[in-house]
Amino acid sequence: MFGITAGFHRYFAHRSYKTNRVFQFVLAWIGTMSAQKGVLWWAGHHRHHHRFSDTDEDIHSPTKRGFWWSHVGWILSSRYDDTPFDDIKDFAKYPELRWLNKYHLLPPTILGVLVYLTMGASGLFIGFFLSTVLLWHGTFTINSLSHVFGRQRYVTGDTSRNNFWLALVTMGEGWHNNHHYYQSTANQGFYWWEVDMSYYVLKGLAALGIVSHLRTP
Repeated sequence: MFGITAGFHRYFAHRSYKTNRVFQFVLAWIGTMSAQKGVLWWAGHHRHHHRFSDTDEDIHSPTKRGFWWSHVGWILSSRYDDTPFDDIKDFAKYPELRWLNKYHLLPPTILGVLVYLTMGASGLFIGFFLSTVLLWHGTFTINSLSHVFGRQRYVTGDTSRNNFWLALVTMGEGWHNNHHYYQSTANQGFYWWEVDMSYYVLKGLAALGIVSHLRTP
């Protein structure tokens, strides 16, 4: 989940903090282990979503296309198999990221094999297949449920909402209305009671000098 929230989303899609090239690849690798396609594919499509949020051009708006499509249908559709390189030119310049984006099945495959070799068949089921499916549906609730259930603090021109329960499931992504209002911030929980585990980890990494320049509202 951290690879998706702090990596694919806050770093690659929104550039909400800075890091070195090595840890940049580490973030991309961790996120790619989630089996949600390539890092450039993911971040590029997410940028497109923000440009056209809840309009006819939004590829996963629940208000325009329905719950099932916004939750999982769009990512399974062959219609969006291609990486939108025009939307992710800043990171597409790195050959290692283009390689990882092309061979995005490699990290989850290696993870699955390692889990099987160390924990056997039951470990493979629980530690890879079950956990990956749970991660998918936790992540996808932000596309579907967080545009339907919750409260809107800010007028953003879309249906994004803040939802405490989704924030717990997704390490802070549930403060979605906050995010749509200030898209490039490293934190999505703006007040002390808005739990944002991804941001707390990023603060710890910043204290260690691994990341820096965490952007806040």
